[in-house]
Order: sequence, then C-alpha cells, then structure tokens
Amino acid sequence: MFVLGYVLLTAGWFFSAEAWTAGGGWACYTTTPFGSSSCAFANWNLGVRVAVFVLVVLILAATARSWWFLAGRLLRPLLTAAETVRRVGPQNLGQRIGMTGAAGELRELADALDETLDRLAAGYEGQRRFASNASHELRTPLAVQRLLTEVAMDAPEAGQDLRRLGAQLLRVNERSEKLIEGLLVLAESDRGLPGKVPVRLDELAECVLDAHLEMAGKHGVSLRRCLAGRLVPGDPLLLDRLIANLVANAIGYNRPCGWVEVAVAGQLGPALTVRNSGQDVPAEAVSSLFEPFRRLTADRADHGGGAGLGLSIVRSITAAHGGTVRARPGAEGGLTVEIELPPQP
Repeated sequence: MFVLGYVLLTAGWFFSAEAWTAGGGWACYTTTPFGSSSCAFANWNLGVRVAVFVLVVLILAATARSWWFLAGRLLRPLLTAAETVRRVGPQNLGQRIGMTGAAGELRELADALDETLDRLAAGYEGQRRFASNASHELRTPLAVQRLLTEVAMDAPEAGQDLRRLGAQLLRVNERSEKLIEGLLVLAESDRGLPGKVPVRLDELAECVLDAHLEMAGKHGVSLRRCLAGRLVPGDPLLLDRLIANLVANAIGYNRPCGWVEVAVAGQLGPALTVRNSGQDVPAEAVSSLFEPFRRLTADRADHGGGAGLGLSIVRSITAAHGGTVRARPGAEGGLTVEIELPPQP
C-alpha cells in the first residue's frame, strides 16, 4: 500500500508538470512565410502515458491484493493457535492446536505449544488429584477423632478439665473439617461442571439467607434482601455454596449492629451482589483476598474462624460457570462483591 501510494503521488506530480509544460495541452506553430500559424496538441503522447500509468496501477493493485491474500493464508495458522491458547484455562485444559500439513517453522511452533499445554494440563491435574486424595484421606481420621473426643466428654468420670479440653479439641476438629471440605469443593469446581440445569438464583439466595438468620442474629448483623427473578444455567449445589460463602464471609467480617445486603438483579447488571458493613478494606488488598488462606485481618465477628478458602471457592465456582467475580471496597466500609453469570438461553 505504501508503494502504491508513492506511485500515485509521483504520477500525479509528473502529469501536472506535463500539463503545465504543454500550456494546457495545446501549442501554436508558424506554418507559412507570411506568419500565419496553426495550433495542435503539443504533447500527443500524454494519453499513451495515462493509459500506461492506469495499467501499471491496476497491476500493482492486483499484485498487492494477491500478496495480502497470500499473507493472510500464511498467517491464519498463527491466528488459530492464538485463539486456542486464549481459550485454555483451568476448566478447559483439553484444547490443542493440532496443526496438520507439511513440516515447517509454523508446524514446529504449533507442536511446541501443544507440548507446553500437555505439561500445563498434567500439572493442573496432579494438583487437583493431590488435593482431592489428601482431603478424602484426612476425612476418616478426623471423624474418628471427633467421635472419640465426644465419647470421652460424655463419660461419667470425665472432669471439668477433660470436658474443657475436649471442647477445644472439637473446635480444632471442626475447623480442620471445614478446611478439608473447602479443599474438596475447590478441587471439584476447578474441574469444571459435568452438566448444567436452569437454576433460580433468587430462590437459592432466599434459602441461603434464611439458613444464616441464626448466625446473623448471634453477631448482631441484619440481613437485607433485594431479590429479583433470575434464571441461570449451572450446578445448584455449587451455586448454593457460592452464595453461602459470600454471606458467611460478610457476616463474619463485620461489626456489631452491622448489615449484609444480598441483591439478585432481574436482567441487567450483575447476577449477584453481596455488600456488607465493616472495617475499611484497602483497595490494593482486595485482589489478594481471593487467594487461598489469605485474610485481611484476624479480627472477625465470628471468632470460630474459617479455613481461609471462602473467596477462593467463590472465584473457582464462578469461573466453572463461565462467569466473572469483581470486588471493591464499600463506600461505608466492608466489601462489595459482584458476580456475573451467563444468562439461561
């Protein structure tokens, strides 16, 4: 295109000069001894030059078009490879470029990317398998430990010191079970969803809020509801866990006489929004809250403690449903979490 523009500019300059030299294309000559004159077309080959110029421009345009088409055909595999790599994620590790055809530089690049994706998938799968197996293996001894502690506390000869120690052991045991359950949910949600069904998000949120009324009343936190009808495709159990984690987290990290608001939008806006009062959250610390075992502070209204996986599970479940999660500090303290989910087709 640069060469074609240069040729057009040069040709325009050339023909302008020719027309100026020819005096508008006409010149007068003396034809008799008495001084009579006649006029004729002075630059008679100008038309030929115009025709040649137009022919050259057409040839250049056709050549440029052919080069553009050929470059597109040659670079198309790179665009395909880029789209494939862009689609790869924790819930979709089976994508491969699979370039066919004669061996060459592009084929070598595609094969190298496929091998990298194979190693990435193996690493993800190993991490999931370890978390799942470890969680299952730890469930049984914890259940046995809880049973033995309860039996020892209920024994007639158990004294106050033994019962106090048993209560502490049960609290530690409960926290360990929450941690293991959280790891299991995290491992399962990272695998993606085996299937989806239509889920009424507003009805699910209503049930979760009803289940947390006792916890909210215990810590002096009021629950606000703004629920409109919303149908989304997904797994009801995982979505229930997502809302429950957000609500429990909003109650736990709150202040006395605080509030928690849960909103489900009808059509426009985020599918789910959970806001709460509480301490001010630094904007630079928000993204780290979604990492496993990360907390903003140890101060909680719920002193029973959690596993530190609540928001990590929320992010993983949201990604498994093809959605996105955003969080920002609240205007009155606390945190505002917005969940975007694809609509039900």
